[in-house]
Amino acid sequence: MTINLAQKYSPKVDERFKTQSLTDSIINNDYDWTGVDTVKIYSIETVSLSDYTKTGTQRYGDPSELGDSVQSLTLTQDKAFTFTIDKAYELAQEGVKSAGTALRRQLDEVVIPEIDIYRISKLVSEAKNSSVSQTTKTNAFEQFLTAMETLSEEKVPISGRIALVSPSYYKFLKLDDTFIKNSDLGQQTVFNGQVGVIDGVPVIVAPSSYMGENVNFIITHPGALVAPVKLNEYKVHINPPGVSGSLVEGRIIHDAFVLSNKKGAIYVHKTAE
Repeated sequence: MTINLAQKYSPKVDERFKTQSLTDSIINNDYDWTGVDTVKIYSIETVSLSDYTKTGTQRYGDPSELGDSVQSLTLTQDKAFTFTIDKAYELAQEGVKSAGTALRRQLDEVVIPEIDIYRISKLVSEAKNSSVSQTTKTNAFEQFLTAMETLSEEKVPISGRIALVSPSYYKFLKLDDTFIKNSDLGQQTVFNGQVGVIDGVPVIVAPSSYMGENVNFIITHPGALVAPVKLNEYKVHINPPGVSGSLVEGRIIHDAFVLSNKKGAIYVHKTAE
């Protein structure tokens, strides 16, 4: 005797875990790329002080023409995606492939992480200050304080600094007895992904895959990284020519630039291999 067991597919989708943007708090949008692909930014030089002379016709010194330099920032990231959802599949699968839901999933799991990773890679590659050493549960807090000291020597404002830390570094930090005695991680969170505050600096835990190879933590200031999003366009076409169902398309033009005079506002610590 043949027995056919009943089968049922649940309309509830097993969604993957995701995070919202972890880098929106570490960037600035001080410059406008509307209508252009390149923005040029001036840096103006200064002159040194000299002794004032009480006689002669050049009492303030010999004047020199004030110099300048220009940094050209050209957008390079023009990304796109597209997929279809056949109407027959959508009807037969109890609507689990809804175009709107699928688009939201695409943004959460693909677009936003890629932008975060790209921005963080710019911080790592262009940081003026960096160090490499093994992190343990006895020196994690000291490494953080050394980074803070370095940024203070660079005259980076203490107010506004933000730290991105890897999960492994965060673990060592919480095991560090010196840190525990001075801990303020329990303070109210403000930014997405933030787990608290260390030495007045908001701390955001980012996956190691975002941080880059061997990167333990980054301390930066939003003034250092310009991250324009010139185009952010997503469309759902219902029954377009040639498709019975939905056609989803997306395009995003973006980039990230570290300003020449602000590279000293970035500190990257890497663990020894």
